[in-house]
Amino acid sequence: RSRTLELEIKRNDGSIVSVEVKYSFLRGSDGRPAEIVALARDVSKRKEAELEIKQSTQRLIRAMEDTIQAMARIVEMRDPYTAGHQQRVAQLACAIAQEIGLSPDQITGLRLAGTIHDIGKVRVPAEILTNPDGLSDAEFTIIKMHPVSGHEILKTIDLPWPIAEIIHQHHERMDGSGYPLGLSGKDIIIEARILAVADTVEAITSHRPYRPAQGIDKALEEISRNKGKLYDPDVVDACLKLFSQQKFSFK
Repeated sequence: RSRTLELEIKRNDGSIVSVEVKYSFLRGSDGRPAEIVALARDVSKRKEAELEIKQSTQRLIRAMEDTIQAMARIVEMRDPYTAGHQQRVAQLACAIAQEIGLSPDQITGLRLAGTIHDIGKVRVPAEILTNPDGLSDAEFTIIKMHPVSGHEILKTIDLPWPIAEIIHQHHERMDGSGYPLGLSGKDIIIEARILAVADTVEAITSHRPYRPAQGIDKALEEISRNKGKLYDPDVVDACLKLFSQQKFSFK
């Protein structure tokens, strides 16, 4: 059976060459290894191409992140009471995701989705977003459309993560009482289940035009009381652990 290894060899002129070596053992009549046959080839061009692809991918991801950050600022300019809300939600969501074992790639997608999860509010009139008297039923109906609007804004963008769907589902609840689709249980993607808890906790702890901040104890009481009903129990447990054992705090 042949084996492969890659080496870097320095030439006499000091330049480095990437070499791929394939080798195998030839056995003698007694079945023991008698000699080695090896084939080496210069793979420097391939390594350079791989590096260029990697760098191009990194530049693309940075450009996407910069665009998403700009979109987040647009939302917060229209709704100053939630300035920083999306960033803090993304921070907590990523910590929860890491706690329950999501992959690094999933966490990246969740962070980006969290950063713009309220992008659909650009279609909500500013006077509704900043209403200090609370919302009427009609106004709340308009607010409840922001996940749909966010999904509409993002669904045609070809991203390597399901950001549009995470945003679409972040107000769904485990018992089917959420909106806009009325999904329940595992029909809600895990990233959206995480975002639902992070969004709830951050919202309760922050000031709103119609009420003062209520504190972390109130927020943790809310998700504990509704664990398994509104919120994924594993996600709730991970969130509670972050605050009680790991002393998580919003930056």
